[in-house]
Amino acid sequence: MKTALITGACINTGVDIVEKFASNGYDIIFTGRNPDKVLARQKEYQEKFPDVRIVGYAIDSLIDERTVDEEAVKRMFVDMDEKGLFADTLVLNAADQGLGLAIFETPLTDLMRVINTNVVWNYCLCEHAAHRMKVHGGGNIVFINSNTAYRAIPDRVAYVASKGGQLGLMRALALDLGPYKIRVNAVLPGMIRTDRWEKNPDFYANVPSRFTPIGDVATGADIADAVYYLAAHARNTTGAEL
Repeated sequence: MKTALITGACINTGVDIVEKFASNGYDIIFTGRNPDKVLARQKEYQEKFPDVRIVGYAIDSLIDERTVDEEAVKRMFVDMDEKGLFADTLVLNAADQGLGLAIFETPLTDLMRVINTNVVWNYCLCEHAAHRMKVHGGGNIVFINSNTAYRAIPDRVAYVASKGGQLGLMRALALDLGPYKIRVNAVLPGMIRTDRWEKNPDFYANVPSRFTPIGDVATGADIADAVYYLAAHARNTTGAEL
């Protein structure tokens, strides 16, 4: 039985990614920040997918803006080991969106918080997951990145910088982990229809992302399809951006 560990899987795209993998027979390990929400989602997922194993962990990325909570990551993986859970797929979906961080108006620690969550914490998760993948003969890692890694947007300097750095991290990990049969790739969504879309219809009615050649905006299920392709089908692909 294959197992996927998916971070940030209590809302929006994370839910779609869980459901994509579970519907294809994967056991699921998922994370969220709020313990009550994690428990509620675990119950919902298990009821919807009774034939797969569902395990949720409440975990936060940081102790404070300057400090990644590495001990929490270690505890999670040790608990997985004790439960006999091995994640051959790691999907790094959780992120700090860094909304409204205007230059001159926010402290340096806001930038540090976003970089630490989106780059350093994700590296920590990769390191612990890849150690176990190496022992088991391989695996794969998929970053949920963003097209803002290439296309900057206003008042999001921390997020844009973090996503650019994350792509560099992805490519470096693809090189370093390739010899152990661990593939590392990234999905770079643009605008996605999330709960923010539903709550702000006037704003999203005219966002540039609506005016694509096909005149439509991706859903979380579209992103989940891309992630599943890289995890389950792209056998000879690593260091790639989709």
